[in-house]
Amino acid sequence: MVNRSNKIFFLAILLLSFTCFGALAQDNDEQGISTVLTVGSKNAIFGDHASYTFEVKNPTNTPQTGTVSYQITQHGKSIKTASQKVILGKQSSQEYNFDLPSLPSGFYKVNFMVNVTEYDDTTRRVFGIRPDEIRSKYSKPADFDAFWNKAKAELAAVKPQFKITPMPKMNTDNRKVFLIEMRSLDNYLIKGWMTVPINRSANHKFSVLLGLPGYQVNLAPITGLDEDLAIITLNVRGQGNSRGPIDTRRDEFIFYRIEDRDKYVMRGVIMDCIRAVDFIYAQPNLKHDNILVSGGSMGGFLAMATAGLDKRVNLCSAQNPILCDVNNLDGEVTWPVNDIKKYIRTQPGLTFEKVLSNLNYYDAKNFAETITCPMIMGIGLLDPYAPPYNEYAAYNAKPGNKRIMVFKDLGHEISQAYKDLEGRWMRDHFALF
Repeated sequence: MVNRSNKIFFLAILLLSFTCFGALAQDNDEQGISTVLTVGSKNAIFGDHASYTFEVKNPTNTPQTGTVSYQITQHGKSIKTASQKVILGKQSSQEYNFDLPSLPSGFYKVNFMVNVTEYDDTTRRVFGIRPDEIRSKYSKPADFDAFWNKAKAELAAVKPQFKITPMPKMNTDNRKVFLIEMRSLDNYLIKGWMTVPINRSANHKFSVLLGLPGYQVNLAPITGLDEDLAIITLNVRGQGNSRGPIDTRRDEFIFYRIEDRDKYVMRGVIMDCIRAVDFIYAQPNLKHDNILVSGGSMGGFLAMATAGLDKRVNLCSAQNPILCDVNNLDGEVTWPVNDIKKYIRTQPGLTFEKVLSNLNYYDAKNFAETITCPMIMGIGLLDPYAPPYNEYAAYNAKPGNKRIMVFKDLGHEISQAYKDLEGRWMRDHFALF
């Protein structure tokens, strides 16, 4: 059963918005000095203080002397440094244990440095201290619910004009492919794909995976081998085959009309996702009580927004969601902050504070507060776009049934272990045995 779900849930790779950042490799030159850093917990999450073992290997015939040291920083400020002396004979190795000091709840960057006779290197990592205690300092706008109720009312006034077009040339041996089209907020035409298994009776109803796109990603049909699942991949306005009136360059999409909270591109994008749920409910061959929304990066953000605004969603899976705790992004990430600031400089009278005020209506943590369905989240501690503190601020805001997987050596990505979990979790909830 796990293998069947694995064949489907490679979708998460397609939903990431950027080239993934893998584990940071350490020097592994067999002919020279190298280091191995081992963290004292499986996922670099600790209850009080972190611990590491830093091994230095010297396969050369030259003795090495110097130091190994660490530096802990948070928000660009140095917190603590310490060092140990190194005296390594030829063709030898030595382990150095570091018990870091007790620290308040949060996430910290730590650099481990080796400086010896013939070798200098730095290994960069992140660790967490009691992240379950993290709470955002910023509350959601008082009219947050009213803002989104108005958007949903405007969407409801738009006739969806659902259209399904068979694409027989794209069929596989086991799945049929359909182009789907519908009208969304502002009467914008959005498109996507639906694939359904062939080898089922005409009256069979399928559970649904609604895959939501990463930033400027063109989602294609997903043709896995699972016989129990219909897969819908949605291209929101301005992306993939839903480009049209909105057809920005890659860096411009994130700040398109950001100066106006009522016209910001994400308002329509989120409503596109709600319209996709409307589409599912309009199809007699789809199970309306078995809907999983899943996505990575921007898709993870959209999965949380959709689940928070639409109680028809039954499961939510968010991988590395962006736009979490937006007031705490400045100084922690370059994207999207730098692109937004660059745009602000071209708009007379527009300030970063005004933009943040608008983005509060699009903060994933504020949607998380209203998610009532079960949710899983996957994060990488080395993520340059979705920092772990921000991810936890959103995760902790979600009440009830939830689970998070933390990958200590990954950046803007998740591993196969998360995809395996997602598949088992979905099948268990939807009773697909």
